[in-house]
Amino acid sequence: METTHFGYEQVSPEEKARRVRGVFDSVTDKYDVMNDLMSFGLHRGWKRFTVELSGVRAGARVLDLAGGTGDLARLFARRVGPAGTVVHTDINGAMLAAGRDKLLDRGVALPTVQCNAEVLPFRDRAFDCVSIGFGLRNVTRKDRALAEMARVLAPGGVALVLEFSRIAAPLAPAYDWYSFTVLPALGRVVVNDAASYRYLAESIRVHPDQEALKALMERSGFDRVDYYNLVAGAVALHVGRVY
Repeated sequence: METTHFGYEQVSPEEKARRVRGVFDSVTDKYDVMNDLMSFGLHRGWKRFTVELSGVRAGARVLDLAGGTGDLARLFARRVGPAGTVVHTDINGAMLAAGRDKLLDRGVALPTVQCNAEVLPFRDRAFDCVSIGFGLRNVTRKDRALAEMARVLAPGGVALVLEFSRIAAPLAPAYDWYSFTVLPALGRVVVNDAASYRYLAESIRVHPDQEALKALMERSGFDRVDYYNLVAGAVALHVGRVY
């Protein structure tokens, strides 16, 4: 029987999908607040860096996967302007609705699609840029999602994977303490859900590190992959290109 990681547990792909859905159903209302608290607001800079590095210009076509509350989609919409297109997607209906409402509150109306990153409902070569911010960890079959990202990119297109990664070794003990002690405590106080933030900490540890994710992207159809470490590698931005 096929199994996959849900944090440190081995579960079936169906069980993982069910549990991940439960995590995000639980935290949707306080998702943005928790992001600010957990990262001390740094996630906003990481996302701006991602969009800057994308190189997208006015008129570009962008697909944002696992777009959640719409931070990346909003930044991309500014870049591509009225002549461009940004499609905001997520597999989780509650997160997608929260993101759509947040975008509309800020005067940004985008196409919104609920879909699975492993089976994208878009034609080949439809986009100039595909992004996924802090979502790849939660995908069951990462290779399939990456292959789909490569499939829908036009020649010369760029894929951006912003994700937690492997922190520099000297900082690992302090980072582990923060991840397994502080984050669940924050989750309990702010969201009344410590378990979801224990899962977050565990999911980071079982996610491919920088070099492993680079190799996986290359095997999944990208012709060139580079990565950039942020905050000593706690977060990494992988940039894949197809030619």
